[in-house]
Amino acid sequence: MRLIYFDIDTLRADHLGCYGYHRETSPNIDRIASDGVRFDHCFNSDAPCLPSRAGMWSGRHGIHTGIVNHGGTDADPRREGRDRGFKQSSHYDHWPVVMKKNGVYTASVSPFAERHSAWWFYAGFREMHNPGKSGHEVADEVFPPALEWLTKNGGDDDWFLHINCWDPHTPYRTPMDYGNPFEDSLPPDWLTADRIEQHRAGYGPHSAREVGGWGPNDTVRWPRLPKDIGSLDDYRKWIDGYDAGIRYADMFVGRVMDKLEELGIADETAILVSSDHGENQGELNIYGDHHTADTITSRVPCILRWPGTEATTLTGLYYQSDVAATILDLWGMDVPEGWDGSSFAEEIRAGEGAGRNALVASQCCWSCQRMVRWDNWSLIRTYDTGLKQFPAVMLFDVEADPHLLHDLAKEKPEVRNQGLALLEHWHSEMMQTSDSNIDPMWNVIREGGPYHTRDAVPAYSKILRETGRGHHADFIEKHGGRPIDEV
Repeated sequence: MRLIYFDIDTLRADHLGCYGYHRETSPNIDRIASDGVRFDHCFNSDAPCLPSRAGMWSGRHGIHTGIVNHGGTDADPRREGRDRGFKQSSHYDHWPVVMKKNGVYTASVSPFAERHSAWWFYAGFREMHNPGKSGHEVADEVFPPALEWLTKNGGDDDWFLHINCWDPHTPYRTPMDYGNPFEDSLPPDWLTADRIEQHRAGYGPHSAREVGGWGPNDTVRWPRLPKDIGSLDDYRKWIDGYDAGIRYADMFVGRVMDKLEELGIADETAILVSSDHGENQGELNIYGDHHTADTITSRVPCILRWPGTEATTLTGLYYQSDVAATILDLWGMDVPEGWDGSSFAEEIRAGEGAGRNALVASQCCWSCQRMVRWDNWSLIRTYDTGLKQFPAVMLFDVEADPHLLHDLAKEKPEVRNQGLALLEHWHSEMMQTSDSNIDPMWNVIREGGPYHTRDAVPAYSKILRETGRGHHADFIEKHGGRPIDEV
């Protein structure tokens, strides 16, 4: 068996053709999906980049690994303690470690470990190729070493190749000579001019006026970006930049698939396409980043083409770590006992399955939030807003309202209470199986809040006052990251 994992950073599921997107962003990924298993509701356990990959690689939620933030104490894994032997205990084994122990030759082409000083990420890899730009690469800097590796090693058996590209991540950097594939294609129509005006009257990092983070974009350095989001034309340029990044990465996915055909191993190679997280594109007044524990940031595309299994769609709820566990199971390997991820290999073999009844996703880098997803509902509990306009509890019917436009928390108290009970039950279970009595989210809050927004009140208040939004400055100076109202 051979396996390639196309790990495309910041890739929204609903911006791929195989998930129903109206633009042709992903012809090569769509062809993989036509022969594979498509997970409609796959979620990371923790977002964004560092906690998400820690969750998938380790098979364990951030509340267990301790990796939930992009800085501070909880950007690193917890130490195992006195029981650690010459090597760590096997129930801490990462996904590639299990494969390597079972005789699989493992290789990665990725700058991820350097970008986040996440050296644990290399555990289990026999070869690590770092393109060297710390996540600012374009696909034509990532895929050549992957193609070279396949030319040398593709004919061998029992290997795993991880290919990690970053083209959909801000700032959108697809080469300008690639053009705009979507010049004649309309953008998503859910965002209206009236809502953009509402967003501009609001506030928050990466909101309509601060799309560059804490201010406007540098459009000279990044010509695919608008200065900010002031009109539907600005929004169209923004979405065109994101979708062009997806299409550019997809083109190189196609080149790898062509290489497999050339080597005569296409039918014998398993393919996984997924991402570390999605990307808010105006939802909750966040443009082009991943600040939330919602169905936009936490949901990831997940397509698995496994030799010998039928093409199907699984509509249940799954963690991304469940997919890692399933792959180990399909390959005939044991899933480590300490994992939170569980194998659903039998559902893939059967071509149908219910998945999980509910799941919880967390965010502690740009805000401190947890979401519980069940039935058609998504409840988001905010503990630290990350200087955004969030109430303590939000509730959405995500099947009827996929872009999170209508908060139903006050209209449906019985559903809100059901979600809060599910969240409390999950938290109790997680803490009972934790090797620490400290929830890392509360440690993040004690250290000053999410890494990307801690200590930012004075500078951001100044920006708000200079742009006629002094009342918002008054609020964050008084309340910091506390939610706007308490339920």
